[in-house]
Amino acid sequence: MTEKNKTNEKMDRRQFLGIAWLTATLALLGESLAAVGRFIQPVSDGGFGGWVKAGTLDEFPPGSITQIKAGRFFLSRLDDGSFIALWQRCTHLGCSVPWIEDDQKFNCPCHGSVFDKLGEVQGGPAPRPMDYFEQIKIEDGEVWVNTEEAKERKAFDPSQTTKA
Repeated sequence: MTEKNKTNEKMDRRQFLGIAWLTATLALLGESLAAVGRFIQPVSDGGFGGWVKAGTLDEFPPGSITQIKAGRFFLSRLDDGSFIALWQRCTHLGCSVPWIEDDQKFNCPCHGSVFDKLGEVQGGPAPRPMDYFEQIKIEDGEVWVNTEEAKERKAFDPSQTTKA
């Protein structure tokens, strides 16, 4: 075949479809691997961290439990006016635990662990109380919580709270 004939050759339909199928298959495989990678990536307690503004002091009456979605925690204001920030993660297998206002408890929908307003285990397979965020500060009437590191605990202790 001469040089002139090589440049005039055109891709036939079969070659085009083969290249198109190969490209589509590689794209699908790449997207699938990326999705699986994101799914199996472990959740880090510090991945969302930093100081999160929970709200103003007036928004949290004594005895209240408030979910702070931006920080993935519940801010519990105890009857004495102090605060404890409980991470919304169950200590059994890491499910997100909602506060059930009518029952006055945290109830894990995955495996039935139950926690009281202090995050202590009341029932179910959870091995220990809910983790908490140690650093809470109140500046100019605003409540801030540092979500960089959740602390494990064996039981509630008043030293885990922050006075208002």
